[in-house]
Amino acid sequence: MRWICLIAALMPQIVRADVVVATRNIRSQTVLVATDMQLVDQDLPGALQRVDTAVGLEARVNLYVGRPIHPGDLAPPALVERNQIVSLLYRRGGLQIATEGRTLERAGKGEVVKAMNLASRTIVTGTVLASGQVVVTPQSLP
Repeated sequence: MRWICLIAALMPQIVRADVVVATRNIRSQTVLVATDMQLVDQDLPGALQRVDTAVGLEARVNLYVGRPIHPGDLAPPALVERNQIVSLLYRRGGLQIATEGRTLERAGKGEVVKAMNLASRTIVTGTVLASGQVVVTPQSLP
C-alpha cells in the first residue's frame, strides 16, 4: 500500500486550465469581439486563458472553431495597409523632416514597417504611430 502512495505522489499531476477557443471560423485580419471566443476546460500550454486579453486585437491567421487561440495568432489592428500612402517623419534633435511614403506591408500601432520614400525611392524602416504616420529610425537611412 505504501508503494502505491509513493508512486502516486511521484507521478506528474495533470493540470487543466481554461483556454480561449474560437466560437466560429474567423478569417485573418478580422478584429475580435467577445462573442468570437469562449473559455473551455482544456490542457494546452501557451494558449490564451482570458477572453478580455484578445478583445480588440486582430487575427493574424485564420482561427477555426473550437481550436485554442495563442498570443502569436493575434496582433494590434492594422492602421496602415500595404501600398498605402503615409506621412514619413524623421526626427533628430530639433530637426524634423516630413515626406510621403508608400508602405510595403500592413502594420498596427507600435509595429515596425518598411516603407518606400516616394521622393528618393529609398526603402526605410519606421514605427507606426496611432495617427497612422511612420516615424523613421536613423539606422534605416542609407
